[in-house]
Amino acid sequence: MADTPDPTPARPSGLRVLVVDDERALADLVGSYLTRDGFEVSMAHDGQQAIDQARQVDPDVMVLDLGLPQIDGIEVCRVVRTFSDCYIIMLTARTDEIDKLIGLSVGADDYLTKPFSPRELVARIHAMLRRPRASTTTGQPTYEAPPREFGALTIDVPAREVHLDGEAVELTRTEFDLLEALSARPSMVFSRRQLIDAVWDQTWVGDEHLVNVHVGHLRRKLGDDPSSPRYVRTIRGIGYRMGDGR
Repeated sequence: MADTPDPTPARPSGLRVLVVDDERALADLVGSYLTRDGFEVSMAHDGQQAIDQARQVDPDVMVLDLGLPQIDGIEVCRVVRTFSDCYIIMLTARTDEIDKLIGLSVGADDYLTKPFSPRELVARIHAMLRRPRASTTTGQPTYEAPPREFGALTIDVPAREVHLDGEAVELTRTEFDLLEALSARPSMVFSRRQLIDAVWDQTWVGDEHLVNVHVGHLRRKLGDDPSSPRYVRTIRGIGYRMGDGR
C-alpha cells in the first residue's frame, strides 16, 4: 500500500462513502484517499456501528470488511439491503471463493481481497458511480420508454421497477442493471466480459465469475429454475441472454 493519493483527483460533489473496517489504520488510509478524491467519508469499526451509521448518513457507497466484530460483514450487508440500495464493496482477507460468493449473494456489488491498492478501490467506486441512474435527473426532458415484457415479467426501466405476475420484485442496483442490459438486447448472447463492461465498467478488473453469482441471485428472485430458466438463460460456453418468459 505504498500508493500516494493522486494530487489532482476528480472531485465528486456530495457523494457519501461509509468505510467499515475494524483495522483502524486501514480504515483511516482508505478514508484519506476517498477524502482527497472529494467524497464525504464516515467511519465505522464494528457491525452494529456500521448498520447504525448506514441508517444515519444514507451513504452512496459502503466499503465493508467481511471480518467484523459483533456482527460480521455478511450479516451487515444483509441488514443494510433491507433499507438501502447503496453500492457495497466487500473487503476480505480470506481467499476462499465461498466467502466471496456468500458476500455477493446477500447484495454486495463487488469485492476486493486484502491486501489491495487504495487507488484500485477508488477506481472501483468511480466505475460504479458512473453507471447511469434513472433517479439522476438533469432537468432535461427524457423519453419515457415503454415497459419491457417477457411473459409474466415486466421491466420498467425509467422507474427501475420490476414486476412478476403483477407483484413487485425487489432487486439490488447491480441485479437490476444486469437485467436491464440483458433485456435491452434480448436476441444477443452476452459474455461475462460484455456484461461487466455494460454493468460495472470497461475499466473493471477482477474475477469475472462474480457475474455468475449475481445472475444466480437474480434468477432466484425471478423464480427461475436454473436447469430450465425462463428469463435469464445460459448459453453454454458463451454466456447469457434474455429469455422470452416461456
